[in-house]
Amino acid sequence: MKILVSNDDGVNALGIKVLNDELAKFAQTLVIAPDRNCSGASNSLTLLNPLRAETLANGFVSVNGTPTDAVHLGISQIFDGQPDLVVAGINNGANLGDDVLYSGTVAAATEGRHMGLPAVAVSLVGKEQNNYQTAAIVAAKFIQRLKQHPLPSDQIININVPDLPLEQLKGIKVTRLGNRHKAETMRKMSDPWKRDIYWYGTLGNELDCGEGTDFQAIANGFASVTPLTIDMTAYSSMQQMTDWMSELSL
Repeated sequence: MKILVSNDDGVNALGIKVLNDELAKFAQTLVIAPDRNCSGASNSLTLLNPLRAETLANGFVSVNGTPTDAVHLGISQIFDGQPDLVVAGINNGANLGDDVLYSGTVAAATEGRHMGLPAVAVSLVGKEQNNYQTAAIVAAKFIQRLKQHPLPSDQIININVPDLPLEQLKGIKVTRLGNRHKAETMRKMSDPWKRDIYWYGTLGNELDCGEGTDFQAIANGFASVTPLTIDMTAYSSMQQMTDWMSELSL
């Protein structure tokens, strides 16, 4: 098995090293990731500047671009042959509910899917970030099962693992995305020269965190595995919209 490994925390992040070490036990891996932290980059591309790739002393490839850039470049130019799978992570923090819209980790996996490959995103949920190995083991076990159970072509897998020692993990649950209340508004502050600066507020509290959600699984000590579809069409609205659109005159 050949796996392209990427992330949004940067090529030197601990999470990507731990993940790669675990996957390399059963697969040929290539790590290619941004040269800096790109958290919140979503699916952004670098279009107006050239991309440069540098192979580091440990064999990892550093790219002066976004997570999406790294995966695209890795698949199209750098990987020796075609990888079988793209794995993104291990993210330093949760990618639950609405987070997936902003996440560079999920975006890296999505780019793999856009390029025709099955893809998995992995995140460690907690403030201390002490148990990357737990998340790596969960991801590796899941990935090995994909050989017998391939992903549908329009889906990626979003895995979140609570920051617990492996022996304290209660299991793995298949979940749906929950969602949060809106985030706090931006904060206005001053820099040392009394100029205005702005910071995003903290994440909103959980709004939909009930039965079956990724939030609930994590809160109860389970790893969460959520299949995500790439097709964002709101099918439930199509007929209603068709009906009222028929009354429009141009």
